[in-house]
Amino acid sequence: MTATPKGPFRFCNRLTLTEVTGRKAYNIAELLEGIKAADDAVIYHHTHRFIKQSHHLVPEGANDFAYWVANTVQADRLGEELTSIDIVRYNSLADIRSAFVKMLERYLEENPGPMRTVAPGREFHFMRAIRFSLPTACSATDYASFIECLKNVSVSSLYLHVFEARLRPPYGVDDFSHWFKTNFNDERVGAEISRLDPYSYTLESLRQRIIRVIERRLAEVKNA
Repeated sequence: MTATPKGPFRFCNRLTLTEVTGRKAYNIAELLEGIKAADDAVIYHHTHRFIKQSHHLVPEGANDFAYWVANTVQADRLGEELTSIDIVRYNSLADIRSAFVKMLERYLEENPGPMRTVAPGREFHFMRAIRFSLPTACSATDYASFIECLKNVSVSSLYLHVFEARLRPPYGVDDFSHWFKTNFNDERVGAEISRLDPYSYTLESLRQRIIRVIERRLAEVKNA
């Protein structure tokens, strides 16, 4: 393990603005076409916004597509299948989009008859998330300062470094694990953080879980 990190970890906050795209879907076929045409910012909004909005609750794996299909179109079975898409398994928004497209295409192939079209006012509105990252005053150079920063940053910062980080290079890796591996050659703490399923925790409970992992590792490093 190296004694000095190659660079400090700068904690950032995430800000998000929502933009109306103007595209709508009145039935499942139009929903499919809209998802096919959607850019990453649209897919992100409809699959990730619930996590941050419900950070005091344990996420249930919902997404806007599944919710609309089940509750508005009332295609319960398809809604359950769309809910079952585990977005944590995918390393890019393009892969997440493909998973929804494949499931909807299969449903339409298996159900070629007339489809239900919802009334005006109950259509699906495609929205886009415009995201910004702003650096905070918190900067960590070692295990102890990392823990102190993690205790004080907002849940928006935690959300950015754990959830969003997995969707950009290096894909599938959160920022915390990457920093410990890169700067300290600490594969162990990185592996422990990487194994945590962020979708099984509230953001606050996830914060406490990560802090315990690093505190335990810090004690081991000091005693080595």
